[in-house]
Amino acid sequence: MRRKRIIITSVLVAVIGVAAPLSLAFYLSSVRAEQGEQERLRLLAGYALERAHRSIASASMALRSADALDLAPCSEAHVQQLRRITITTRSIDDIGYVENGLLKCTSTGLEEERIAVTPADFTLDNGMGLDFNLRPVVSGGKRMVGLSYRAYKVLIDPVRFSDVIVDNDIQMAVAIGKGGVLDTLHHPDPALVKTLLDGKEAMGNLAHEDSIHAMLYRDGLTAVMIEPRSKLSERLRREQLLLLPLGLLMAAFIVGIVVWLSRRRLSLRGELETAVERREFFVHYQPIIALDTGVCVGAEALIRWRRPDGSMIRPDLFIPVAEEAELILPITDQVIACVIADMRAALLADRDLHIAINLCASDIETGRVLDVLERALAGTGIEAQQIWLEATERGFINVEAARATIEKARARGHAVAIDDFGTGYSSLSSLQNLPLDALKIDKSFVDTIGTDAATSSVTPHIIAMARTLNMLIVAEGIETQQQADYLLERKVEFGQGWLFAKALPAAEFLTFYRARRAPSSP
Repeated sequence: MRRKRIIITSVLVAVIGVAAPLSLAFYLSSVRAEQGEQERLRLLAGYALERAHRSIASASMALRSADALDLAPCSEAHVQQLRRITITTRSIDDIGYVENGLLKCTSTGLEEERIAVTPADFTLDNGMGLDFNLRPVVSGGKRMVGLSYRAYKVLIDPVRFSDVIVDNDIQMAVAIGKGGVLDTLHHPDPALVKTLLDGKEAMGNLAHEDSIHAMLYRDGLTAVMIEPRSKLSERLRREQLLLLPLGLLMAAFIVGIVVWLSRRRLSLRGELETAVERREFFVHYQPIIALDTGVCVGAEALIRWRRPDGSMIRPDLFIPVAEEAELILPITDQVIACVIADMRAALLADRDLHIAINLCASDIETGRVLDVLERALAGTGIEAQQIWLEATERGFINVEAARATIEKARARGHAVAIDDFGTGYSSLSSLQNLPLDALKIDKSFVDTIGTDAATSSVTPHIIAMARTLNMLIVAEGIETQQQADYLLERKVEFGQGWLFAKALPAAEFLTFYRARRAPSSP
């Protein structure tokens, strides 16, 4: 049944592993194509704004030049200067002098007709007025844009604001303020332009099912670019040619990993069942050191598995499989048997020595292992307090069941520790409800000692928490003297790690222990 479940799961994951990268490749192709086209539109919008700003700046200089003239208004000399300004300023078509709301003269001469000049539609930041829709006689009724300053007004052909070379299917509008369109190119939809200008606070790229829009705002002017979405097809094909092969490679890689893992898990489970039957497991011992004296006070029993061909399988590979296959319980029983066989003489010789055995979540929840331990220790002379029990935080999810097991274990004389604290599910409230004897600080927190890592401040909090609950502390994974000194300074009682010794075979551990035991030990 489990084999069938793994196969079905593997097939589903493989299908997802193919579909996801290809879907991602298509999606990214579309996004990149649209972003690339919008970037091109923004570039064209930048050209348009640059052109519009130059036109306004040039017209503004013409107005200021006229305003600086010290001549009698509309005199022959004044008109000649207006004509010179008009001729030398490419961005304007005419310039006129206004007095009491009436146009008195222009660069072409005195104005004989009574022409009223209305106030400007919009005032720029520099104080100049702007008219969007003038249709003077001099232009033959053609729409012109007016720019005024004090007594002078210039006429600007709107094409000056959109004089940019773009594809025929790209539409453009250059505007000032909301709705103040200076000019357009290729006849964009006025309603769409107004909608975009009204919402230009977003200042980003806008998408529509039929078209792509890009907007650029600079110094009071806004350029709106509109392009049919159909223009994306060529760029989209280029992006797909680039990304789809990568998606196929990723899909092939994922499928390969799924097949490899599936075979490994299926074969590993079968091998585990055989290994349990053949009792292929043995134990290495990670010394536990009293940090204040350097004395070896015990060890943590760590399961090891050697295949018949001599190859070693890492615990992080086979233990999860053993838990899923419900083989972890007989494996724990073999660990107990190994500890008693390996360490009985040393435990009888030194009653202060202890060996810590790791328990799975099931054993903590059911308490089954306590009876196994009791039977295994019977007649050996080993005292219960010399066998410590350790469980990771997963074993304490069911707090009530865990409390019952811990209380029963302590009543029989065993000390109980929480292992790898801080990496699982425990909280201060759950710890307060569990009668634990010791807390083990996970290596991941010890590694941050003396660094600027984000979790470097967690270790002192864990130590303080353990102190509050009157628990012994064992720090795992100590690799440097700096870490050991830090922990000793904070009165952490015990430590283990490569600074002292790696996990050792039984004989090597006993040699290490004899060299590091307390002087008073027999």
